[in-house]
Amino acid sequence: MEYFELVVDIDPREPYAEILVAELAENGFESFMDTETGILAYGQVGEINMDNPLMNTSLDEIPEGVKLTWNGKIIPQQNWNALWEADFKPVEVENYVIIHAPFHEIEDFIGMKVEILPKMSFGTGHHQTTWMMTKALFELSEIPDRVLDMGTGTGVLAIVAEKLGAKEIVAVDIEDWSVENTMENAERNACNKITALCGDIDIVKDQKFGLILANINKNVLKSHLPFYAEMLDAKGILMLSGFFDTDVNELLELAEKVGFSNNKILNKDNWAAIELKKK
Repeated sequence: MEYFELVVDIDPREPYAEILVAELAENGFESFMDTETGILAYGQVGEINMDNPLMNTSLDEIPEGVKLTWNGKIIPQQNWNALWEADFKPVEVENYVIIHAPFHEIEDFIGMKVEILPKMSFGTGHHQTTWMMTKALFELSEIPDRVLDMGTGTGVLAIVAEKLGAKEIVAVDIEDWSVENTMENAERNACNKITALCGDIDIVKDQKFGLILANINKNVLKSHLPFYAEMLDAKGILMLSGFFDTDVNELLELAEKVGFSNNKILNKDNWAAIELKKK
């Protein structure tokens, strides 16, 4: 899988950078990084408009008084690990856990340690959504026996769930290399209760879980919500992320319609996570 890297420089940067990230997320881009002069955005080749990536955004036509430039390039699959390894620093989720690579020397951290080596998968803990989902896992009063991790990526949330006491974890992703990466990372962390499956919601919709983790994007979450309601045990917990704080009310309204109540909302750098409980 090849990714398209979009570099956007905007002057003035605010409020346009934040608005643009939200709009690009609706147009197929999956991951974002802030820069001093704008943003970096990444999306899968074939899922986005590479000729005009700003189409259908508020910056498709440059507003008066705004200076904007953009350029993009395709990043071949084999380059991702090298780019990641060059930039990846250990990630601490408060005092709960440190997510690190095999080449990091971790000595003084007293909490949980999770070793991750991604292939093409996002999910090293650096992104705000993964960070919030990890924090929320640690702050649950107890971890249910059966856990579903939808859009598992590197498997980091599944690994944390097992280390916190889950007895059976099903990790699902639409990419076969993500499934392979999840099992490799599970082995790195001596986790043996994780089953990784390649596919979408259809391959697990007839199963039951006490906890569902879904760090995907807003549109996928909206389409999955009715399935999650059916798949959860009574009083089960659903954790959602992959969207902005401006999307929270819309998701809460949809969740309430299918039988969820709001337990908790987390925010980090304009991104959000929601913890819901099945009524």
